[in-house]
Amino acid sequence: MKKLKHKLILKILILGSLLLISQQVLAQTWRPVRGGITFGISGMSLLNQQSSSLDFLIVHDNKQKNQGRLAIISIKGKNQPEYLPINWPSNTELPIDLEALTSIPGNTGSRFIALSSAGKAYDFQLEPIKKTISVIKVFELPNIPSGSNFEAFTLQNIEGKLVAVWAHRGEDKQPATIYWGLFDLATYQIIPAGSTQLTVPFPSSNVRHISDLKLDTAGILYITAASDTGDDGPFQSAVYVAGYMGLRSNRIVWRQNSQLFPLQRFNYHKIEAIELIPGADGGVVVGTDDENLGGYIYFLGDDVL
Repeated sequence: MKKLKHKLILKILILGSLLLISQQVLAQTWRPVRGGITFGISGMSLLNQQSSSLDFLIVHDNKQKNQGRLAIISIKGKNQPEYLPINWPSNTELPIDLEALTSIPGNTGSRFIALSSAGKAYDFQLEPIKKTISVIKVFELPNIPSGSNFEAFTLQNIEGKLVAVWAHRGEDKQPATIYWGLFDLATYQIIPAGSTQLTVPFPSSNVRHISDLKLDTAGILYITAASDTGDDGPFQSAVYVAGYMGLRSNRIVWRQNSQLFPLQRFNYHKIEAIELIPGADGGVVVGTDDENLGGYIYFLGDDVL
């Protein structure tokens, strides 16, 4: 009788473990976007949100002339993403190594700014139906330190001011550097207001301490970190809340999270893009640049769609 009882308990424990594993596997459903090293997602921005569909604009960090720079990802329900390439206009210089993308808050004309790793920014307007863009202005970040490798740039309205935040990625023992300032869209001048250094606890090796960031309307700064061991991986990533940014007497005040912990950690994927989706059906979505394995997207927690 005792042996039978022990066997029953063991079966219950095994069944419980299998159910837990199944739930974890189902919860972590990555949606492939396009395979191959030229289709990694290095930045993304919400383009359109409806009850059963989401559209994102994404950038690729490609460097050669015959490789894409922009695309729209269209997701309808539980279907796999549809990939719609967008050509860069031939009358404008082709960007090299685009690493970040942000919408311009409060602008309803599909205006975006993409940033290269060298700190060159491209303000452009998207024509979603025609799948074309027009470049409005090319400019550079202010006071770029030698050796900088930027992977993140975002804009957000904070208490009536347009705040810009960008970051040098850092690597291993070299911390990431977060910069911020007030952005005058009329003159494309960013007035630097401060910077800070940051390292993440996970991943712990071959780590880029910041691979992307986004600032929400409450001033909460979300970042991603990623480990890159080569074009075939293996990869690791995590999502963090880095701190809070607000205004006091028209000055940007930064309060850094002194005890960073991953909101979610991932094996096998290198996250290089993050976006915040507003509303009751919203959430946090991330995109990957998995090198030879291409690009994937994932909705943290339950799927938004």
